[in-house]
Amino acid sequence: MEDFPIRTIEMVCLGSSVALSGLFYYIYKKKCKTVEKLNEAPVLPLDENLADLLNATPGKCLQYVVIEGTVQPIGEPLRSQFQEGSVGVIQKLVLREHKLVWNSLARTWTDSERLLHQRVNAVPFNLLGVNKAFVRVLCPLEASGPNMEIVHEKFHQASYGFTDMIGQYLSGEKPKGQLETEEMLKVGASLTAVGELILDTDRLPKIRPPTDGSEYFLSTDDFETLRLEQEGQAEVWRVLACVCALAGVAVLMWAGRRYYRQLKLRWEQENLRREFEQMGAGERGEEDNGVDVAENACVICLSNPRGCVLLDCGHVCCCYRCYQALPQPICPICRQNIKRVVPLYQA
Repeated sequence: MEDFPIRTIEMVCLGSSVALSGLFYYIYKKKCKTVEKLNEAPVLPLDENLADLLNATPGKCLQYVVIEGTVQPIGEPLRSQFQEGSVGVIQKLVLREHKLVWNSLARTWTDSERLLHQRVNAVPFNLLGVNKAFVRVLCPLEASGPNMEIVHEKFHQASYGFTDMIGQYLSGEKPKGQLETEEMLKVGASLTAVGELILDTDRLPKIRPPTDGSEYFLSTDDFETLRLEQEGQAEVWRVLACVCALAGVAVLMWAGRRYYRQLKLRWEQENLRREFEQMGAGERGEEDNGVDVAENACVICLSNPRGCVLLDCGHVCCCYRCYQALPQPICPICRQNIKRVVPLYQA
């Protein structure tokens, strides 16, 4: 197996498929654990009995629960910088540059995007339930989500002169402009929180990132939609892991098929060599007995008798050793390609 014929490109593909399938499988298992935790998480009603439930729980802590409520700021909310009257508790300002980059392989201009600036602001807020019951949300920026509403989006078109155009064609980059967006988690929005629920010393229920490393969620979707979304993501990672693993198996099978064909060809050549050697031994015995082989001598070495038939042309002109020594599989007589060779048996 030392000469297993696997090429460099196949080694790269095999290594990449193994690495990617391992990475995707790890993410898939992690997502499966998240989905399993979500399926086991109880959905607690946000009412006045929540504090009493936590107070009766050992450690005054529920490790992984689901709470649904509406967003209510504790103090002054954040105000939109661009849209009057829009207030929220989380604000995200993003500035992105869009430009065209020349792709020398595709021979065309392709879109490119680069993040120039991003700022996230947040104020403390609660999830409000029935009868003014609430849960304080801790560390909202550490949570997965939420999908905030875009309250402002404006594209600033780039302007340039003739000299700028020349420089763009020389550099291969043509600025299109800058996209300015503002996203907010608005006051009064419905929010689903999944995390660790505790009763603090001030007897306020609070939800925070789980201490066991489980994923912390804040989502503007309902819990069932959130759970189905996580199941879909897990399925996507599973499919990707299977595809990469199958690609690696396909590379191995391709290399193994080629290796088997080479082994089969060697076996056939070895059997043919042994057959010719047996014939050569018999012909040498005839020569020792005084039989003249000059008329039937190989046209290449002029010493050994002709012992093989070259196909498809059918010429009998050389011995097997000279056939093996041919630089190219071409008949020395008619210059046709030699597809196969068979031993010559003379009566």
